[in-house]
Amino acid sequence: MADITQSVSIDTEGGIAVITVDNPPVNALSWHVRQGIFDGLVQASANGAQAVVLLCAGRTFIAGADISEFGGNVPASASLADVQGVMEHATIPVIAAIHGTALGGGLEVALAAHYRVGLMSSRYGLPEVNIGLLPGAGGTQRLPRLIGVPKALEAMTSGRHMPAAEAKADGLIDELVDGDVAALRVAAVAFAERAVADELPLIKVRDRNDKVEGVDPQVFSDFRKKIARKTRGFLAPEYNIRCIEAAVSLPFDEGLQVEATLFRDLMSGPQSAAQRYYFFAERAANKIPDIAQDTPTIDVHRAGVLGAGTMGGGIAMNFANVGIPVTIVEVSDEALERGLGVVRKNYERSASRGSIPAEAVEERMALITGSTDKQDFADCDIVIEAVFEDMDLKKQIFAELDQICKPGAIMASNTSALDVNEIASATTRPEWVIGMHFFSPANVMKLLENVRGDKSNDTVVASTMAIGKQIGKVCAMVGVCRGFVGNRMLAMRGAEAERMLMEGATPAQIDSVLYDFGFPMGPFSMSDLAGLDIGWKAEKSSSSTIREVLCESGRRGQKNGRGYYTYDAETRAATPDPEVEQLIRDFAEARGHQQREVTDQEILERLLYPMVNEGAKILEEGIAIRGSDIDVVWVNGYGWPMYRGGPMHWADAVGLGEIVDKIKSYGDRLGGAHWTPSPLLERLAADGGSLAGHQP
Repeated sequence: MADITQSVSIDTEGGIAVITVDNPPVNALSWHVRQGIFDGLVQASANGAQAVVLLCAGRTFIAGADISEFGGNVPASASLADVQGVMEHATIPVIAAIHGTALGGGLEVALAAHYRVGLMSSRYGLPEVNIGLLPGAGGTQRLPRLIGVPKALEAMTSGRHMPAAEAKADGLIDELVDGDVAALRVAAVAFAERAVADELPLIKVRDRNDKVEGVDPQVFSDFRKKIARKTRGFLAPEYNIRCIEAAVSLPFDEGLQVEATLFRDLMSGPQSAAQRYYFFAERAANKIPDIAQDTPTIDVHRAGVLGAGTMGGGIAMNFANVGIPVTIVEVSDEALERGLGVVRKNYERSASRGSIPAEAVEERMALITGSTDKQDFADCDIVIEAVFEDMDLKKQIFAELDQICKPGAIMASNTSALDVNEIASATTRPEWVIGMHFFSPANVMKLLENVRGDKSNDTVVASTMAIGKQIGKVCAMVGVCRGFVGNRMLAMRGAEAERMLMEGATPAQIDSVLYDFGFPMGPFSMSDLAGLDIGWKAEKSSSSTIREVLCESGRRGQKNGRGYYTYDAETRAATPDPEVEQLIRDFAEARGHQQREVTDQEILERLLYPMVNEGAKILEEGIAIRGSDIDVVWVNGYGWPMYRGGPMHWADAVGLGEIVDKIKSYGDRLGGAHWTPSPLLERLAADGGSLAGHQP
């Protein structure tokens, strides 16, 4: 075996040249990989090879581009188009041998081969849409020519990884093989030998037009309608669709030109910059600077959840979904059966939609054991308390768990705002206590805000991050303060939303501004969805807030069709309610507030700038490890649009100096502690620093 570059080597088996890429950890298409493949193909042909097999070492085929090269200076080398050209126009068969994943640029390389052989365990995809891009090396033109337009539309706008059997059935793969990489090499070489012996044609995907001819344009309009809600605000899905339209309507080379133009537009735009930033932010959030990588973690063989309500049931589902048995405890048989019934309905709904196999309903329910006795937590490796937010109750529960849980078990609270240190003080082992703040519905929402107590030990900290990853969550570790990161910042937004109602803005206007910004809903729509009467007690109500007045008038939100909005009984469509708007005006005027016109721009600034300011204070206090962690929390837990990167990234893009000036201006006019600029924010603005990149 001879080295071509630092990451690519070549050897021969009979008349077959085998080019091997070895660029750990995922064989990314770094410059030396591209150059090595290019030189290897040229060398193989010059040395009289009868065919070439392109193979990868390690755990995967080429899994995509080297994102670290985006926008950076790299040595002069073969481009990806150069590599594809020498493959596609080779006068001998080129076979891509695929294991692990062939993603993005990796799949685009494989699409330029004449044939593709893959392991049964391999997966395929063009996930560029997830970083605000489109496949920029012919993927948008070649993939529909192999698998057809409908399949290509779905694959490229979702970024989904296609399993090998599906890829074979759709025509993406020519042959599938059982076994490991060694078996793949044997099979790929054998395929190459057959290609030579049988004089198989040198198929160029670019020349295959049968699946892109005669396509009804209605296919595209129907698909746009299908994904409109999910992709609202994102540019990349629409640009991917346009490229596939070009594959249908234009010759291959002209389609490539459309692809290149749209790729450049996305690459230079703010959305892809934000999504690429977020890609790295999410990975950085897994790293806790003072926790060694070799810190031992706890293997969870059985989990416990206290409370079978909406939150507790959802938390239990997360564990059952990955095969971990769960004991769920409630105060009564009635409450337990009600909670388990909701869990079953959730699973049955998923099965009816095709999200999980039908047999998975009973398999997962069998992993959840109901009980009314906390003593059944004795064999659990982790117990998560999910009762309502009452400090005395939580301290009582943790004192009991302290007596029940085995040594070395993690005791976690799902509190959304309370002091984890005070909760831990009720035990004799506060070092084994931590916050694990799930978001509702816990079986759906991706964020897990882990809250590190002052005494939480390293194993507990490392374990909660590992457990979160195991159950499919995006985790961020935060410190103890009222509301932690997400809810503490949300409170700032909520205070200004309520204040602007008093000044003349309507619920619909405020919600519309946030919806147009990219949030799934605004604060008043969210309140209606959650239920206006959560925590409200009629006997204690004093008409002191708009929410109390609404509840007193029988408005509960979506649950009874009347809240800040009125709701259609069947579709749940919201309609602004003139009666509510008049109620708000009367309430404000009775308290001496003058009504005026509030512009959309003022609404946006007054909702978001206090959040940015509070985020800076959170960083200054060390509650968040890094600015990008705050963005991870807001994107995954609160619906901040990913294409804006998160509040810290967005603030950097707006300009910290401008934000500081506006905060001071609003502070002079409105007053209030949340309009006092954070010293960190002022310092970063003066020094040209970054909130997103700040790490205390």
